[in-house]
Amino acid sequence: MKIEIVNGPNLNLLGEREPEIYGNLTFEKYFDELKLKFPEIELSYFHSNVEGEIINRLHELRKISNGIILNAGAYTHTSIAIGDAVAAIQIPVIEVHISNVFAREEFRHHSFITKHAKGLITGFGLKSYELALHNFMI
Repeated sequence: MKIEIVNGPNLNLLGEREPEIYGNLTFEKYFDELKLKFPEIELSYFHSNVEGEIINRLHELRKISNGIILNAGAYTHTSIAIGDAVAAIQIPVIEVHISNVFAREEFRHHSFITKHAKGLITGFGLKSYELALHNFMI
């Protein structure tokens, strides 16, 4: 089974960006831990701060992956185009967020992705990704 994690803007700064919200661990280190926890899944990882690159990657993954874990960062709340890309592909997408977006600013309470996703996991820190991976194992 092939699953790719797609991270959006500013998630490349995990480990140094607002550690009180996002923790002290870099995503690369966490990703290495995920690969050890889920050896039966062929995990890959893509990050971009650029909306169009995220859309292009979602389009590519529709033919080469069994599922996507998507943390579109702030684009979640602003990008109709990423929401449309999720709606257009035929593989399951699980939307994840590290922080509880519903406990934060009002603008973060709306997602253009959620209605097209298989599910939403929010507020469990980096463990949100692990919870999404467990879903693909069912």
